[in-house]
Amino acid sequence: VQLQASGGGLVQAGGSLRLSCAASGRTFSSYAMGWFRQAPGKEREFVTAISWSGSSTYYVDFVKGRFTISRDNAKNTVYLQMNSLKPEDTAVYYCAAARQAPVYYRAYEYDYWGQGTLVTVSS
Repeated sequence: VQLQASGGGLVQAGGSLRLSCAASGRTFSSYAMGWFRQAPGKEREFVTAISWSGSSTYYVDFVKGRFTISRDNAKNTVYLQMNSLKPEDTAVYYCAAARQAPVYYRAYEYDYWGQGTLVTVSS
């Protein structure tokens, strides 16, 4: 599976962005998908994840109510809608795929990673 993240950019605080992660391959619908982010000088951290069917979603506390993950298995794409963005959301955002249901916040349980897309939130 190859993952291609896109949609990052520069936005003012309070604004919105939608990230996309397009996957190659015919088995996308069997993968759990996650989004992680890495801010400058910090470790990569979990943001959100979605089960293979889309029926279950998981969020880290600091994005609950602001970010929404979704997927379209027909388009082999997972999305991250980010609203009410804050300067502290500035980071490179990575999508990841897991062949088996992972402990969602553990990066090492994901098998494939996209290249990342930069989100910059100005104050």
